[in-house]
Formats: sequence, C-alpha cells, structure tokens
Amino acid sequence: MIKAIALDDEPPALEIIETFCNRAGSIELVKTFTKTSEAFSYLEKFPVDLIFLDINMPSLSGIEFYKSIPQKSMVIFTTSYSEYAVESYNLNAVDYLLKPFTFKRFEQAVQKANDFYRFATQQELPDGKYLVLRVDYGLVKILSDDILFIEGLDNYLKIHLHQQKPVVVRLTMKALQEKLSSSKFIRVHRSYLVSLSRIETVRNKTIFIAGEEIPIGTSYEESFFSVFGK
Repeated sequence: MIKAIALDDEPPALEIIETFCNRAGSIELVKTFTKTSEAFSYLEKFPVDLIFLDINMPSLSGIEFYKSIPQKSMVIFTTSYSEYAVESYNLNAVDYLLKPFTFKRFEQAVQKANDFYRFATQQELPDGKYLVLRVDYGLVKILSDDILFIEGLDNYLKIHLHQQKPVVVRLTMKALQEKLSSSKFIRVHRSYLVSLSRIETVRNKTIFIAGEEIPIGTSYEESFFSVFGK
C-alpha cells in the first residue's frame, strides 16, 4: 500500500482527501498538515511514497515546497487554480486535481500513482532493464535495450527507439543518463546520448545509428573513442 501525506492550509480540504483515501483503499494517509514547516520536518524523518499537495499555501507555495523536500516522492497537486498545470507538469507530477474534484476524478489520480509505484518498484524484466517515464501525466515503459539514442531538444528529450515511434519526455539529459547503465550508454555530444551496442559505423567525428547521423562533440571525443575502441 502506498504511504502518503496531505498538505493543505484548509482543514476541510484535508478532510475530503482523508475521506477519499479511505474509500479508495489503496492509499494509507499517514498524516495531514496545514503548515509547510511541519510537513517538511516530518518528511525529513519519515519519507513517504506520495504527497497530496495544495499549491496555494500562505508561507511557501506547494510547488516551492515540493522542490525543497529532501526526497522526491510522487506528488498529486491540488488547487483551485488551473494556471499552475504547466508548472506541475514540468515537475513530473503524477496528476493535477482542480478543486472541487469528485471521488471519481480522485480515483483516476490515485490509479496513476499506483501504476507508477508498481512499475518503479519492479526490479528487472527477463529481457533487460526498463525505464518508467512520465509522459503527459501518463506512464511509458521503455526497455533500455530498445533505445537507439537520445536527443536533447531545449527542455525536452527525444528518445529514439528500435522499430518504435520516438518518445518525448520533459527531463534533463543528466537525469536520464543517471538512470541508464554507464557500460551501455555514453554521452557523445551536449545534445546526444547513444547506445554503444546500436552504433553501426563511426566515420570521422560522426556516429551512424539506424540511418541517423550523430555528431561527436569535441569535449566528448577522447572519452568516446577510449570506450568505443575497446
């Protein structure tokens, strides 16, 4: 069962979340808070899987609070204002509940959290490790062996896959690189991360993968050839 806390400066809103969690049955709401300072202190000692988080808090916004917490729990934002939806998406929120929300809408958000939690806590498939990434408030499972290369596009990454459509996610190159095996993937350019096993040809300072040409950046050249040469 997913352990959760709820943070909202309005006690009636917390009562609704508590009632809905009890009805949903898959969320253990262990604590509720009306002050960000108290919630922060609790999380330092007792990490949780999920936070129901109001955005419009008096001393510190829910968004700023989420950025400051010591561990990155899943988050479902709750608010009366729709203008924060884009920013919550940028933070990879599981969902964004616009008050007043129904139990049915709450259930949908909780189901997303359950899906993500289940995928994230699974260890390894027989045919290789996989990534679970959030795409448009949904979840996409990608086998690392299917990744050809990853392309950086401003604030987004385009993950090119073998015989599949590319997947676009809002994530930094560094964050995604940390999720992948360093023995299988290597950064070759500020904007490119490639699968070593998928490289077909290297000519001059250009890598060829599945008909695509990927440049090797000057600052990455030495490290790439030292690995690829082996």
